[in-house]
Amino acid sequence: MSSSATTAGTMTSLFGDTSLTEAERAIAEMRAGRPVVIAQAGRLFLAASAEYADAGRLAALDELTGGTLQLVLTPARLRALGRPEWSEPMALPAAGLGSARIEALSARQASGEEARTRAGTALPDELAAPHAAGAAALQLATLALMLPAVLVGPLAPAALTLPALTVRAEAITRYGEDRATHVEIVSRAPVPLLTARNCEFVVFRGGEGLREQVAVVVGAPDPARPVLVRLHSACLTGDLFGSLRCDCGDQLRTTVATMAQAGGGVLLYLDQEGRGNGIANKMRAYRLQSDGLDTYEADETLGFDLDARRFDFAAAMLRQLGYERVVLMTNNPEKIAALTRAGLQVSGVERLYGRRGADNIRYLAAKRDRAGHFLDLDALDHHAPASCG
Repeated sequence: MSSSATTAGTMTSLFGDTSLTEAERAIAEMRAGRPVVIAQAGRLFLAASAEYADAGRLAALDELTGGTLQLVLTPARLRALGRPEWSEPMALPAAGLGSARIEALSARQASGEEARTRAGTALPDELAAPHAAGAAALQLATLALMLPAVLVGPLAPAALTLPALTVRAEAITRYGEDRATHVEIVSRAPVPLLTARNCEFVVFRGGEGLREQVAVVVGAPDPARPVLVRLHSACLTGDLFGSLRCDCGDQLRTTVATMAQAGGGVLLYLDQEGRGNGIANKMRAYRLQSDGLDTYEADETLGFDLDARRFDFAAAMLRQLGYERVVLMTNNPEKIAALTRAGLQVSGVERLYGRRGADNIRYLAAKRDRAGHFLDLDALDHHAPASCG
């Protein structure tokens, strides 16, 4: 083997796929508030999150793009602004908007009243197609758990020496696809729980953002038989603090107790807060819900679609644990479909109920009516565990 081939092999073993590295670094740069350069179709575009668009940054970005800077918004945000005819991201010139207008258009400080009246956020009659890198910039913002609203413009010739990270558009797309299925076990240990003393926590690293995902193996489920499985997206407010706005905490505690009574099961605790939008955006959505919007209307106002979660890596976790056939504890038809698409056999489904109350009745109804969850609201009080807060 030649020395060059040996060196290439060594570099690959140390640094892996460099296109994934590009995307990971770009995610970190965007979260830190710094613009990145996106290379697409032989051109360079400057891209930044609209979350950081104060007057000074806006002026600097506009100068570096020669006055061609655009504010790019998602179809969901456009619907919330009264323009439902667009099914693709659209843009409007950022020059002259000002930071306060961009704040309103990107929903950085949106209120429910603003969402209902659209006061001060009317869009021009003619929106433009975004610059070529607009879609990649939106995807990068989503991966970074930022608001899906970005400022994008072609890099002016005088700014080619800008000390910004450059990432290829295709690297961003590939990162989202690759990390959706790549997970690996990094640690495991027995952890006795209040309602299930025989438990093992298995920690995986992976999924979008290389976050840590946890499988709680309750009892000793037999891989030769369909195993009880729950895909539970992390909910800080409900799981830990007992929020009355949702039913997540009830579902979590019911799952563990049910699996223990059944002799075993696997709870996948997935780092997908706020239906995949992150805790900051979840709190933005909660503010909107406090002003009268339902959970899906709130997400749409912020620019998000119905559900940003992916469950590809959940299937990969189950396979690494040795489970191919499952009885899924869920009310969500998309979880059933996702595991089926991933090649697992969903042998059965068990409904999972939490309590119903004045604070979460609209949330539960929205899940039933907007996302097709299998929920009988009249049955919730009967099924909810009395010990859950």
